[in-house]
Amino acid sequence: MARLSRLILSNFRNFAALDLDVPSGVVVFYGANAQGKTTLLEAVYLLAIARSFRAENEREVVSFSAAASGDQALVGGILDKAGERVQIYAGYSCTAPSAAVPGPDAVGPGLNYSVRKEIRVNRIRRTAADLVGTVGAVLFNAEDIDLVQGPPSGRRRYLDILISQANPLYLKALQRYTRIVRQRNRLLRLLREGRAENSELQFWDDRLVTEGAWLSWQRASALTLLGDLCSDHHQTLTSPGELLSLEHLPSVPVGDGVEATADHFRGALADRRSRDLAAGSTSLGPHRDDFKLLVDGVDMGTFASRGQARTLALALRLAEASYLLQVRQDEPVVLLDDVLSEMDEDRRTRVLEKVVGYGQSLITTTDLDLVRGYFGNQATYFRVGDGAVTPLQTS
Repeated sequence: MARLSRLILSNFRNFAALDLDVPSGVVVFYGANAQGKTTLLEAVYLLAIARSFRAENEREVVSFSAAASGDQALVGGILDKAGERVQIYAGYSCTAPSAAVPGPDAVGPGLNYSVRKEIRVNRIRRTAADLVGTVGAVLFNAEDIDLVQGPPSGRRRYLDILISQANPLYLKALQRYTRIVRQRNRLLRLLREGRAENSELQFWDDRLVTEGAWLSWQRASALTLLGDLCSDHHQTLTSPGELLSLEHLPSVPVGDGVEATADHFRGALADRRSRDLAAGSTSLGPHRDDFKLLVDGVDMGTFASRGQARTLALALRLAEASYLLQVRQDEPVVLLDDVLSEMDEDRRTRVLEKVVGYGQSLITTTDLDLVRGYFGNQATYFRVGDGAVTPLQTS
């Protein structure tokens, strides 16, 4: 089992400095809103997936005062994994602000700075793709309802994070594929403008098919196992008899293997070439895929109530944790960001019964009594406020 034993923050959002020993088992961070509870889980999840789950760009995670003075920010963690200690650091270097005319990335009146991130694992510089999978983590948060009722991009991101943590090759293939789509789209626009030759497109089509077919096959395989796990968890969260299933919606049919999928992809791409040229963009491939959740055959993306959607999202996250445990043979760190207050008592109890079975679960809440009523002295409690994290002494 891998567990986080220490969390180190410097100039990360509202934490000027933090060096926290993190125990095993259930750890509860409580306090008022806007005190930094979510920031702690954001930092832990960043160590797992190499980026913030709630920032659109790297500048957002650096405290404003640090950015204004050109100081560095840091997220660090010590992992105990398979009898070894693994040190992970993500450092953020800021340029000094300028009073010049703000650019498109300016933050604040007249301020314009950039942030460069550097990742090191055991003091060796690594890429984000190298880091992902070092430790598995699953995050439950209030926005998870969008996995059911939101746009396809959120569900694709969910799958990509899941598979990337389980298979180190997946993220690198996804990064290559994304670059290929970008290059192909640029060429399509040049062709539309008469500034390139049609023969140039074949090179990018071949690369698109090679990478895209493999990604599609990996997603289809993952969804098969994930669907079974979702169904099992859903049964324990809802009335007996309701059957949840996941349906893959690839833009290109998935064949019996990667080669068959590539054949489908190649043919579909040829059929869509004139349309892609007219639009100046690639209309087929993993970047257009989706999946939907069905309960007794009914599409929940369209017909679920808000309460049903929240339960389905919980089933997806619980299945994600089970998937990582089964595929990685290693327990993920479970992160619950203030989601318990939105559940009724029965559902809350069922979720806590599941997450407490993992070696380390980090929970945030504004209602300490709600969590202590379930865990009592079996959890470790920290108060979060005024940029500090203080342990609660229990009798």
